[in-house]
Amino acid sequence: MWMPRNHKGLVLMLGVALVLGGVLTAAAPGKQNAEQNGVESLRKTSQAFTQIAKQATPAVVFIKVEKSVEVSPQSFGPEPFGFGNPFNPFDEDFMDRFFRRRTPQRQQPQQRPQRKFRQQGQGSGFIVTADGYILTNHHVVGEADEILVKMNDGRELKAKLVGSDPKSDVAVIKVEGKDFPTIAQGDSSKLEIGEWVVAIGNPFGLTATLTVGVVSAKGRSAVGIADYEDFIQTDAAINPGNSGGPLLNLNGEVVGINTAIFSRSGGYMGIGFAIPMNLAKGIMDQLVKTGKVTRGFLGVVIQDVNKDLAEQFKLTQTEGVLVSEIIKDSPAEKAGLKPGDVILTLNGQPSKDVGTLRNNVALIPPGQDAKLKVLREGKEVEVTVKIGTLPDNIGEAGGSELAEKLGLKVQALTEELAAQFGYKMGEGVLVAEVAPGSPAANAQIRPGALILSVNRQPVASMAAFNEALKKSAESKKALLLIKQEQYSRFVVLPVE
Repeated sequence: MWMPRNHKGLVLMLGVALVLGGVLTAAAPGKQNAEQNGVESLRKTSQAFTQIAKQATPAVVFIKVEKSVEVSPQSFGPEPFGFGNPFNPFDEDFMDRFFRRRTPQRQQPQQRPQRKFRQQGQGSGFIVTADGYILTNHHVVGEADEILVKMNDGRELKAKLVGSDPKSDVAVIKVEGKDFPTIAQGDSSKLEIGEWVVAIGNPFGLTATLTVGVVSAKGRSAVGIADYEDFIQTDAAINPGNSGGPLLNLNGEVVGINTAIFSRSGGYMGIGFAIPMNLAKGIMDQLVKTGKVTRGFLGVVIQDVNKDLAEQFKLTQTEGVLVSEIIKDSPAEKAGLKPGDVILTLNGQPSKDVGTLRNNVALIPPGQDAKLKVLREGKEVEVTVKIGTLPDNIGEAGGSELAEKLGLKVQALTEELAAQFGYKMGEGVLVAEVAPGSPAANAQIRPGALILSVNRQPVASMAAFNEALKKSAESKKALLLIKQEQYSRFVVLPVE
C-alpha cells in the first residue's frame, strides 16, 4: 500500500489521538453492546466460511489436461482449449476467446507438413462419490487426450473421461480408488438472490482458493456460453482455473458448477456464472449410466416475445414463447402446433422465455406426453404432444456433417450476439469457427460472419441451415450468401 514519506509520524499521531479519545470519552453501554453484537455476528459468519472450507476443500481437485494438436504452417499456433484461456463471452476480444479466431489465409500451392504440439490446460472439479466420480466442465476436459487429477492431499491420479456434454458444458471424469472425500449435493432451486455463496477452485493454478460472495441473479439464459443455460450469477471472485469447481451454500452443499466469467480483461470483474446443481445432476446421472445425454425434443423454432409482438398477438405482458417455425415430421407438427402460436405454459410451468422452455423440454424423457397451453389467434388452446428425442445435429454450435466438410461451425443467433455484431434477429446463423485450410477459409469467410441463405434458401435457424445444406450432398457445391461487416456476397464452396 502507498503511504507518504512521513507515514510513521502520521500513524503515531493517529494512535495518540485514538488513545486520548478513549480517555476523554467513554462509549455508552448500549452502543458497546450493539458493537459487540455486530462483531459477534461477523465472527459467526466467518466461522461458517471456515467450516465450509474444512468440509469441502478436501473434495475439490486440480485438473491438468493435455491434448495433441496438428497445426498447419499458416496458422499462428495451436488453438486454445480447456481453461488455460478463460472462456469469456463478453470480452472486448470476444471473437478470439469464444470463437477461437485465427485469421484464415489462402492455401498456398505447396504446403509444408503440419507440426504437432502438446497443448495444456487446467481447471477444477469436485468429487461427488466415494469411488471417484468427479464433476467438472466440458470445456475443461471434453477434448483432452490425457487428464491428471491432483488431490488436496498431494496425490496425483490419472483420470478417464466418463462422459461430456458440450450443450450444457457439464462433464464427468473418474479416478480409481475408494473412500474419497465428497461434497454433499444441495438443492439449487432453493437458492435466493442475496444469499451467501462460496466458490472453491484453483484460479491461475493456485490450489484450494476460497472466495465469498452472494447470489446476484438466477435463471440467466441467452448468455451465449452453452446451448442449455440456466445460470446462477454470483459476485464471488471466479478467475481462470476456477472453472469446474463447486459453488456452495452456507450448509456446505454444492449448488452449482463455476463455469464462466463476464470480463473485459480476462480476470474477475464481479460477475460469474455457475451451472445449477439440479441441472448438472440430471446430466451427470445420464453420463454415468450411458456416457451420453438424451434430451426431449418438441420440434419448433421459437423466439422471445417483445413489446411489439405482444401487441400483435394480443398478450397483456411480454411473456410466453412465439413459435416461428414448425420442423417437418416433428412431435410439434404431429400435435398440431402452428407458426404464430404463443406457448404460455408447459406442464403447468410458465414459459417465460426461450431459454426456460428449451430447458424444460430437454428435461422431459422422450416418449412422455407434455401438456401445452397455447395462445392461438387470441384464444387459449390446450395441446398434448408426445415428446421426441432431440437429434444430435439440432441446436448445437457445429451444424451438420456437410458443414464440417466446408470447414464451418455455426450457431443460432441470440439477441446478445446480434447486438454484439450489429445483426438483426432472424437474419441468419452465425459462423462460430472456420477450420484453417478449409473451403470456407479459402473463401475468406471469418468467424462472426452471418450466413443469410444456403442454396438460395433463407436460413433463420439451425434447423433451416441444416435442411438447406442437404441439397449440396448431390451437387457437391454449396451456394452461401454471407454478410460480413457491412457487405453481403455470394460464395460457392466445394463439398469435398
